[in-house]
Amino acid sequence: MGRKSSIKRLDPKQRQFLERLLREDRLTLSEIIDAVRKKFPTEAPPSRSAVHRYKLSFEEMTGRMREIEAASKVLVAELGEDVDEKSGALLAQAVTTLATDAALRAHGNEQVSIEEVGKIARAARAAAQTSRVTRQEREAIETRARERVLKEQQERLDAAGKKGTFDPETLRRIREEVYGVRA
Repeated sequence: MGRKSSIKRLDPKQRQFLERLLREDRLTLSEIIDAVRKKFPTEAPPSRSAVHRYKLSFEEMTGRMREIEAASKVLVAELGEDVDEKSGALLAQAVTTLATDAALRAHGNEQVSIEEVGKIARAARAAAQTSRVTRQEREAIETRARERVLKEQQERLDAAGKKGTFDPETLRRIREEVYGVRA
């Protein structure tokens, strides 16, 4: 695989300045390089081709971030501010997708650091845990709802038995055959 980008090897302050200029998106490549030269006269400026390659990947990344932000705004508008089952599951899926994307990108780079692998693993674990918690919460809610419905049905059957609406044998059969409850 190719070597590390010369932009990635820049002094962090110089790189931050370059990225800020790229985010502003108002200068040409030559003007960006001139601005970097003026701001950091003692440092070697990046080549025009390196800035161009970095700008392309930078634009792709910021484009994805804008898409995620726009999708998030739409989802919040649709689902509301509270994180419920749907939005929680969606969040888990989004994190899983991002972790997978990061893993695939890292796979193409032969010089993946242990720190990067750890970050990807933590993101994947968090996504799996979020999905598991959401599923457990959903199952707990379903169990509570089922118990509540059965209790209400028992109370109605008991009330019907007290009123004399059904004879005891009919009530027993309804409980067993319809509701699956042994009396």
